[in-house]
Amino acid sequence: MTTLTQPSVLPAANDACWCGSGRKYKRCHKSSEGRVQAGIVSPRREVPSTIARPPYADSGEVVRWNESAIKSPEIIERMRHAGAMAREVLRLAGQAVKPGVTTDEIDKLVHELCIERDAYPSPLNYMGYPKSVCTSVNEVICHGIPDSRKLAEGDIVNIDVTCFVGGVHGDTNATFGVGQIDTESRELIRVTEECTWRGIEAVQPGRPLSDIGRAIEDHAKLHKLGVVRAFVGHGIGEQFHTDIQVLHYFDSRNSVVMRPGMTFTIEPMITLGTWQHKMWDDDWTAVTADGKRTAQFEHTVLVTETGAEVLTGGAGAVSGFSPLAK
Repeated sequence: MTTLTQPSVLPAANDACWCGSGRKYKRCHKSSEGRVQAGIVSPRREVPSTIARPPYADSGEVVRWNESAIKSPEIIERMRHAGAMAREVLRLAGQAVKPGVTTDEIDKLVHELCIERDAYPSPLNYMGYPKSVCTSVNEVICHGIPDSRKLAEGDIVNIDVTCFVGGVHGDTNATFGVGQIDTESRELIRVTEECTWRGIEAVQPGRPLSDIGRAIEDHAKLHKLGVVRAFVGHGIGEQFHTDIQVLHYFDSRNSVVMRPGMTFTIEPMITLGTWQHKMWDDDWTAVTADGKRTAQFEHTVLVTETGAEVLTGGAGAVSGFSPLAK
């Protein structure tokens, strides 16, 4: 097999591409320059049989059932435990982020941290997903598959952790800077976390879910940033995803009324450019259509009588204002 090497002097946009494809350079390799390229995905990691598993763990098939939107006090208590565990695993995974570390190494760490805590890493084999965590670098919006690519100085990476323990899921994520990052990326991370908390602050019983999207979109627009529309927050509990959908932009049709006992995620994906996306051939990895960077934060929240309890928050929660914005 012959390996093509990019020349030191690149052709003009309308010239033939250097790779010999016969296409114009601007339509071929120029469009992918500077963007994240897929690496090699290692074999799926195993979970000991002693650890309780969600129904899809072996088959990859997700069979949904009519789970109550209002959780019982006993389930809520179990979700507090799962949320605290996910928060801790995310914090430890974030500490491993540095130039030269592969996203597969982060997956290995998250997998082992879950096993050590007698938890199942929820993403593993969910609808066939091959890894225990999602790692989304630079322009990858979400669902990036960990692989052999090394994180580089100046990258940003979102780590999305979900733990299944006690029969329920706890879901949280954060975006980390790799080494020294540029001012624009630092600001993107900062505003994205602010958007997440604006959404959380909008949680009030008796109000529609659309209030959350309005709060997030208003703050993003204030900073001239985009809000991804194709991927949304979701109900969570005994199932990884329930039928509650939390839009991160305003749409009056997102009219489900929040009630005490509801649990769902708020996880806005905020972009430097367009909100539109493209999918990689792996059918998992979503990237911004223009290749510009995107960041995300996520918390699992409980609707209370007076507002929201953040089940993945509290002491030790990852924040873009401290370990991320160096």
